[in-house]
Amino acid sequence: MQCLEEGTQKLEDGDVQAAKELYKRSVEIKRTASSLFNLGVTHYHLKEFDEAIATWKEAIALQPSSADTHTNLASAYIVSPVSRPDLALHHLRVASSLAPEDAEIAFNLAAVLEACGFLEEALDQYKRSKEFGVDRAEMHIRNVSAKIFGQKVKAAEEAAQSSEEHKQ
Repeated sequence: MQCLEEGTQKLEDGDVQAAKELYKRSVEIKRTASSLFNLGVTHYHLKEFDEAIATWKEAIALQPSSADTHTNLASAYIVSPVSRPDLALHHLRVASSLAPEDAEIAFNLAAVLEACGFLEEALDQYKRSKEFGVDRAEMHIRNVSAKIFGQKVKAAEEAAQSSEEHKQ
């Protein structure tokens, strides 16, 4: 427990490398979801994304109900050199189901959904995050609503053009 606490103090002080070493020792002493979660955080901060992903996956195996771990794993999948938005979506959906009133999870889920082109679902999640207090979601709600409207206009224009072509 002492290594875990000391690691947290080092992380708060901004000494990520020292925190990582202490968290590694903590994991060696006793492999817990908490010690693995914290070790993953240091890997993430040091841009060691493959290590962060592996560590958080192990933490989830020990404690599948951790919304925070699922959220962090999703972030790592997005920013890693080989981005995996499909896996990020999976873990954000799990996190959202575990913490349905977490505004930041709803916002992050909305952002990944939007980036993947799932605009209707993204709009719903942005609205949820706004309801739960994320003020910056308002701008995204407007932007996604405009994108959806644009898609509907384009689809209507294409349908009208196709109908005209069939008449000729």
